[in-house]
Amino acid sequence: MERMTPQPRFKDTHHFKDFWEKGNGKQLIDFSGAEVSFKNFDRFAAHFYHVDEIGDEVVKDVYFTKKFHEASREIEGYIRNGVSDTDDVPESVKNLFAQTHHIPEWLDYSLLKSGAELCMRGNIDSLISLRDYCLMGGYDYAYLNKPLTATEALKKGAVKRLSETLDFWVNATRYDALELHKKGYEFAIKTRLIHSYARLSIKKHYRQWDTENWGEPINSWDMMATYIGFSLVFLHSLQKLGNTFTEEEEKGIFHLWKYVGYLLGIPEELLPDGKKQATEYFYLWTSVQPPSDKDSILLAHSLLNESLENPILKFKFQRKNLRYLHICCTWFLLDDEVCKRLQIPDVPNRNLFPKTKIMINKIYDHVVSRDARIKKGNKDQMKVLEDYLSITKNSNFH
Repeated sequence: MERMTPQPRFKDTHHFKDFWEKGNGKQLIDFSGAEVSFKNFDRFAAHFYHVDEIGDEVVKDVYFTKKFHEASREIEGYIRNGVSDTDDVPESVKNLFAQTHHIPEWLDYSLLKSGAELCMRGNIDSLISLRDYCLMGGYDYAYLNKPLTATEALKKGAVKRLSETLDFWVNATRYDALELHKKGYEFAIKTRLIHSYARLSIKKHYRQWDTENWGEPINSWDMMATYIGFSLVFLHSLQKLGNTFTEEEEKGIFHLWKYVGYLLGIPEELLPDGKKQATEYFYLWTSVQPPSDKDSILLAHSLLNESLENPILKFKFQRKNLRYLHICCTWFLLDDEVCKRLQIPDVPNRNLFPKTKIMINKIYDHVVSRDARIKKGNKDQMKVLEDYLSITKNSNFH
């Protein structure tokens, strides 16, 4: 049966218009110089039902034919050592590594370096942006979150989920991380296969999946939106927090995530080169997404309460204070309407912390060298990751 082409059915709703006419969407248009319209909608909408078939075939041939840990070990070996034509491995595995070993002509290693440096130089602001703008803001798109509901991600707990996201992001944004067989490359391939594993499991076990409205689970268009979160939305958040960046760094952040997207099997025509393209692509995608639903609210509150559950900070008052600071940043970075839909609690003096951060960043920008900020940012981010991994790796922490 031929499937209908998706329509931009939410383009006339309040949540869509508010975002793009007076909220963060309008700020993104002003920030990027984008010219938004629906003239290219059909070209992008087809990807609502498109998935990474190469990754899916590997999962069927490797993960579904043996125990999970055995399959993971086998794939790890291929990632770290490569696959030769003479190896006795499934054709699907050869196809995957033929694609990911092929270096696209557009890849520029100097831009990858600039993008990585901006991620590190942003220090804790980078992590605030990821958590309180990119991740929390993403929960407002109800259909985007359906795979999390279907795979019962809430049962795993926000600490574990955040730890995994942080592990991937940090390891993808270090120097030379995306070179073949390096750690960032490894994380990209593993993440790609996790997506395929989840998608095939949802299609097999989750009978309520509404493909017509929600698209295929973890489809290419949703993947594009997620990685625009790591580039465009991330950049906008850094700017809101008073960080500056050069034109080279800006190009670098898009280039870095374009290459990560390529390794993850996202079609190249969906991977933007800069903020103008990214905003125009994002505009089209948001028109098929309804606002927060009850699952969105559960995910948002799970993330907020992560600070209370996380044992990294020893004392309860420290955890409560950290939660308060994240709430302040969420209100500052996201539109008020989004925060209300996600039922983010209102708190007193909520602008004080973000405004203080902006002032400190402006001073810091003038008195500390770029190289010193990159080194300190890398060290501080690695410490945060180390703390998270210490409580979630090799444990039953939920």
